[in-house]
Amino acid sequence: MNDQRIAVICDSGTDTPPDFVREHDVRVIPLTINYADGSYLAGVDITTNEVIERFAEEIPTTSLPSPTSIKEALDTARADGYTSAVIVTISSGLSSTFQTSQMISRMIEDFPIICVDSKSIGVSAGMVVMNAVEMIEAGIPFDELQEKLDEQARLTDVFFCVNELSYLYKGGRIGKTIYALGTTLNIKPIIYCDPEGYYKMFKKARGWMKALDTIVNTAANYARRYEQVRVAICSTSAADALGILEEKVRVQIPNLVELVKAGIGPDLIVHTGPELVGVALQPLWH
Repeated sequence: MNDQRIAVICDSGTDTPPDFVREHDVRVIPLTINYADGSYLAGVDITTNEVIERFAEEIPTTSLPSPTSIKEALDTARADGYTSAVIVTISSGLSSTFQTSQMISRMIEDFPIICVDSKSIGVSAGMVVMNAVEMIEAGIPFDELQEKLDEQARLTDVFFCVNELSYLYKGGRIGKTIYALGTTLNIKPIIYCDPEGYYKMFKKARGWMKALDTIVNTAANYARRYEQVRVAICSTSAADALGILEEKVRVQIPNLVELVKAGIGPDLIVHTGPELVGVALQPLWH
């Protein structure tokens, strides 16, 4: 129970699992998917599969939530009886949502607000949202949440790969050389978010199944740093890899305490393409 009356707010790019969002009253502010014929709110007006279906005719762009939508979420939380709020956003290295949230927070009086830069994206950022809820419900005082959540964000890692490199290339996420080599030699770059929250290539794998092996192996190596871990796996329906990832994770990560399965929001696949899979992990905070 959230007896402290601290609202938890995130943007749709965190891919926080929908069941968790509903059960814990997490407020989600959608990013915007922009097409030539109009704009749609991610996860509200348009789904991931609908974006994939339209790829053949147009690759859309995305934009961060408007300052107005962030303020409205905070105002609504206060009207609903919350007395303070924690906002968790996708990486400030990939979006200005964090900076905008900070700006709006400074304008609101008599309603303390903490802004947490997850330094990540997708369900990896969603796990930081889950941490915020868990810490609040465990009674961690508001004044201690910033430091604890920033630390969890620092310790949360994600590794993902795509089957088609053209979307990362067109979006400027990988260079021409990597794109050319990958396309010619069937090389799949393993992408991660560096400590500043930017996309970087971590490893290279030849072939799709080898890439799946590599992201799980990498996550397993990171998991050895900790006594117990939570792991999240994600896959678009086009990639259809959740079953494969789950089997590999359960075998290779013996200190796994919780496995989170997640989809991938439309705002993320705009930049990565229809076949995207990922594995994220973090140590248990308590």
